[in-house]
Amino acid sequence: MISIQGKGVSNGVAMGPLYFYQRAKSTIRRYQVEDVNAEWERFKAAQAKAIEQLGELAQKAEAEAGAEAAFLFETHQMMAEDDDYVEAIEGLIKEEKLNAEAAVTDTAAQFADMFAQMDDTYMQARAADVKDVSGRIVGILTGVVQGGIDSDVPVVLAADDLAPSETVQLDKSKILGFITEGGSGSSHTAILARTMGIPAIIGVGNQLKAEFEGREVIVDGGTGSIVVDADEATRAVMMAKREEQLKRQKLLEQLKGEENITKDGHKIKVFCNIGNPEDVAMVLANDGGGVGLFRSEFLYLNCDDYPTEEYQFEAYKQVLSDMGDKEVVIRTLDIGADKQIDYFQMPKEENPALGNRALRICLNRPEIFKTQLRALYRASAYGHLGIMFPMVTSVWEVKEARKMCEVVKKELDAEGKPYADDVEIGIMIETPAAAVMSDRLAKLVDFFSCGTNDLTQYTLACDRQNNDLGRFFNPHHPAVLRLLKMVCDNAHKNGVWVGICGELGADLELTETFLSIGIDELSVSPRSVLPLRQKIREVTLSDVKEKVLADLLGDENTI
Repeated sequence: MISIQGKGVSNGVAMGPLYFYQRAKSTIRRYQVEDVNAEWERFKAAQAKAIEQLGELAQKAEAEAGAEAAFLFETHQMMAEDDDYVEAIEGLIKEEKLNAEAAVTDTAAQFADMFAQMDDTYMQARAADVKDVSGRIVGILTGVVQGGIDSDVPVVLAADDLAPSETVQLDKSKILGFITEGGSGSSHTAILARTMGIPAIIGVGNQLKAEFEGREVIVDGGTGSIVVDADEATRAVMMAKREEQLKRQKLLEQLKGEENITKDGHKIKVFCNIGNPEDVAMVLANDGGGVGLFRSEFLYLNCDDYPTEEYQFEAYKQVLSDMGDKEVVIRTLDIGADKQIDYFQMPKEENPALGNRALRICLNRPEIFKTQLRALYRASAYGHLGIMFPMVTSVWEVKEARKMCEVVKKELDAEGKPYADDVEIGIMIETPAAAVMSDRLAKLVDFFSCGTNDLTQYTLACDRQNNDLGRFFNPHHPAVLRLLKMVCDNAHKNGVWVGICGELGADLELTETFLSIGIDELSVSPRSVLPLRQKIREVTLSDVKEKVLADLLGDENTI
């Protein structure tokens, strides 16, 4: 039995085989082959498998987001069968005796360069398609599975860490839990785990060895404990803990349909954070009151080229329709910093967290912004929509964003396309600048939603992705909580409601604080809804408010 200690970031106990995430190799081996016919057949088998995979993805995309979404994968199927493309690969294998991986890679580079040189923008966009198709075929040839998991049974997935673009492609049905070498409690791996309601442990460093792959592991996402090949006594203890957690979850189920109300009658909304339309099922299953944060950037991360208006419209429409009359707040594109997308071709930045990201990109590239806003307003006809702008620092940015909203509405009016006339406009408070300027910003919007992950990072000058700064990254820091109090006061003076959509919203140690400073809504992972509801219903706000505010706002005598 081997014991490993990390940091738990998503509660729960899970047991299963350990599996290391398979990431595509950046370099491809090149060598001469002796049997060119066998190598050609090897390519043909990989090509056939790639076409089959793309067909399955097209069917899945059409079922989830409509025909427009499926078209991308159908285009990739055609690319994989293109006569010129296949003949070029055949020539390299049979005439130059090049191995299949290198032949596909060279052909991809040749065709991508050819497409990129064309004047037609549609053909230029095919450069990304040929690279993606070729990458899929090479992955099959090298044994690296698309999505990083090649297993017939669910596994405990281990990785150094996972980028947002990698997490979005994972086959969620095959994951029992996560273990990462690095990362942080606010990393995308941790957020995904909490959304899925499965255990996750970060910061294990080099304690996981390659020879552990396939061996049974038990993970405890509450304590950060990992056991490889547990003895019978340890397995019994861990499984008993798992049973207790399942029993507690069943007790929490009894809270479905109940109000989020304190003992003395103070109500608060409890909404959910999601990353794609499929997550709505989790929101409804856990009795979430609405969607307080739909991270729309994951639609972009899941595409090989800029998602079209129609593709986005279908996704937003699905979420709004599935949520019925419950409110859905969709955050506009929030990439940059740790969320990079190749086809955006963003220049490398020394400090990307302080660079061109989120609303800044949208205002600098209005054609992308307008496409998304058109899709959002069109979808608003199917539900109760709120649009939220991220990474705001000043009044002029909000005014510019609202001007674009008006442009879009006028266009839709002219085209006779319906949209709702009660769409709420809000901003994220995730920079100290926005918090300090919240009195003026409140005059321009209908709501604030506080992104506590970034607000903590920027307030404390502490990189939230750096695991070595763990004890310095303190979301409970009085400076962060005081800014939240300031935001609430300024918002309420102007008739604006305030939510928290950062991970801090689910921190039960701060529930009393949030109630006391006047937070109106907490948006959390779906699995956190019922535990948070239970905590709210245990509080008598009139008993704790005075002390909480005194501790938070006290004078030098309380230091």
